[in-house]
Amino acid sequence: MVGVVGLEIHAQINSLSKLFSAAEVRFLAPPNSLVSFFDASLPGTLPVLNKRCVEAAVMTGLALNCSINRKSLFDRKHYFYADMPAGYQITQQRLPVAVDGKLTYSYLGGHKRNQMVTKCVHIKQIQLEQDSGKSLHDEPHNQTLIDLNRAGVGLMEIVMEPEMSCGEEAAAAVRELQLILQTLGTCRGNMAEGQLRVDANVSVHRPGEPLGIRTEVKNINSARFLARAIDYEIQRQKELLEQGGAVQNETRAFDQKTSTTVPMRDKEDFQDYRFMPEPNLPPLRVYDSASVPAGLDPSQLVLVDELQACLPELPSVRRDRLVQTYSILPEHSFTLVNDDKLLDYFESVVKSTKAAPTKVIGWVMKELVGSLNQQDLEISQSPVSPHTLAELLDLLEAGHISSSAAKHVFQELWKSPGKSAEQIVQEQDLGLLSDPAQLRSICQTVVDTHPEQVRAIKQGNQKVLNKLMGEVQKDTKGRANPVQLRAILQEMVST
Repeated sequence: MVGVVGLEIHAQINSLSKLFSAAEVRFLAPPNSLVSFFDASLPGTLPVLNKRCVEAAVMTGLALNCSINRKSLFDRKHYFYADMPAGYQITQQRLPVAVDGKLTYSYLGGHKRNQMVTKCVHIKQIQLEQDSGKSLHDEPHNQTLIDLNRAGVGLMEIVMEPEMSCGEEAAAAVRELQLILQTLGTCRGNMAEGQLRVDANVSVHRPGEPLGIRTEVKNINSARFLARAIDYEIQRQKELLEQGGAVQNETRAFDQKTSTTVPMRDKEDFQDYRFMPEPNLPPLRVYDSASVPAGLDPSQLVLVDELQACLPELPSVRRDRLVQTYSILPEHSFTLVNDDKLLDYFESVVKSTKAAPTKVIGWVMKELVGSLNQQDLEISQSPVSPHTLAELLDLLEAGHISSSAAKHVFQELWKSPGKSAEQIVQEQDLGLLSDPAQLRSICQTVVDTHPEQVRAIKQGNQKVLNKLMGEVQKDTKGRANPVQLRAILQEMVST
């Protein structure tokens, strides 16, 4: 049996005010301090559509290769939660703003997880809708408190078709979507703050047979937890069916502590949402510049072609450009595009050094990122500036220092941000040995003191030569030219 995964992603629109009211959108504001009369559903209040939210949905649809419906409709979805004062949510059930898109995503797969796997998932639709408020359960006092600050905040619900097969694929798709939304500026995508929430629809079936009964794992706020939840749920359903049981059509939650899913409620007991057209909102219409009806002010309209023209360079395009321009590996392009500041650092070094970009990326990924991760620092906190790293690479490229000495200099630069690479090389006498006679003398000493290794090399084990080279480098503190060193040692052990 194989798993089948579809996703419903709620992305909070990056706007100053809510979808249908002028109330401010702000995280961690005092409870119930950002609530308009409309958000509280007071009688007589009417919705006023936020143009910015419509533009965000259209831009997102264009970036995800969707068809933009020039006319879309709003509907009421009825359900009675304490944090939904009106008793219904305004959404787009019948005719959403965007349909029929696709998202291409990649991840490292294969047995050694070193192969770039690229896949595509189709986007069924993108619809505009209101967010609900938050219920805060005060268990010690046996009460529930309601915060309506989030009620009415604009959401894009992005529905992905059930075309993924495991948690890893779903997590990769969500990360790519998150990056696209952040690049567009349509959603900040901070999952920890609830700006991007994922519902996963999971089922299993035998290939060639109809899809199985699905469960829905709700409100997952981390790509890592999403992968765990889906993989657990697939395995749970497989084991249940193999034991003769039946999968229930239910809603489940992911328990982060146990990495398991637990039942919330039975979908068969759900009430009828009683969808109906929203009577207080006319159809939403968007236009192209050439098709604006006479008498309408274009500045008050959402123009699809103008939004298409101002789309930024999307992550996939940027990755391709980096690979083509700098001849770096695709996996390195993913790391760079995932962090704008790291990309800026890399390109600054490339512009300032004579070293090839393929060498620069190695130093950035191994030395720089490794040191940052070790001390849990951001790229902006790096003690080694792009100019300083470029200077170090120029010394290495010019043959003034060895690669091992360069790594030592990098660590010294990390400890002493005020110094230059040239200064450290001079202070610690790390320049390459320029006297061939001195190098031959050191090599001769190493050969004389390691007769067993010399014998092994003469018997055909050339790998042992690396050990002798290591001994010489140890004696010279990494100052010996590796090419020159290997040639001298090979000459000595072959006589």
